[in-house]
Amino acid sequence: MLSDGRCAVIYSLFDSAAAYEVTEADQAGPVPPIEAVLFDFSNTIFKLIDVETWLRRIESATGRELGPGLVEKTAEQLGEAYRVPEVAEAQIGRDESPTKHRIAMFEWFRRIDYLQGVEETAYELIAAPDAWVPYPDTEPLLRELRRRGIKTGIVSDFAWDVGVHMAHHGLDDLIDVRVHSFQFETEKPDPVLFRAACEQLDVDPRAALMVGDNPAKDGGAAASGLRAFILPGEARTGERGLAHVLGFLD
Repeated sequence: MLSDGRCAVIYSLFDSAAAYEVTEADQAGPVPPIEAVLFDFSNTIFKLIDVETWLRRIESATGRELGPGLVEKTAEQLGEAYRVPEVAEAQIGRDESPTKHRIAMFEWFRRIDYLQGVEETAYELIAAPDAWVPYPDTEPLLRELRRRGIKTGIVSDFAWDVGVHMAHHGLDDLIDVRVHSFQFETEKPDPVLFRAACEQLDVDPRAALMVGDNPAKDGGAAASGLRAFILPGEARTGERGLAHVLGFLD
């Protein structure tokens, strides 16, 4: 049986399928060239710092020593705790608001031995400007899109403005608009998010490309008329494969 969260995603996809309409002329005419590229943020153009770096920062901020083997033990506990039913349930819809996100993360962190009592610090260090870093091929792609005159945007399930992370790395001027789930109290694949980005960019959805790593959420952009490019949902430390985006422009 599907969880309520997975059912919600599936129902949203079906509901949004009827949300985009084109004229007969549109259907018979050529496919519009790409005028704008929208990006998911997490695990698409930026990634969270690794667990050890995060834990070392907590150690430095709190004075709570990370003894031998504790990094590995804590990383293992994080994975195990995330699968606890109560923790998993708390993650559903967490990016709809800062409050929901905070509750979800604290529900997770309080089950980790090393994080008990320092949950606030652990949370702050995940939201810190330098807690998220761009992939090696993020900046080159964004600069090439800017050079070509392609509009850019972010459509992300996030509980705060990711501009703080982009600014930290000097990339905020390479994105024209940022649309976050918490601003609309919903999550992808809700069409309202993709539509908002296209409206703010003054671009027809049929002339926009959504790039992400989640076929259900980011791929849902197709139901709103956009094209979608889905990257493999794997943990990457090297290039993300973003250069392939340019192939959609030729």
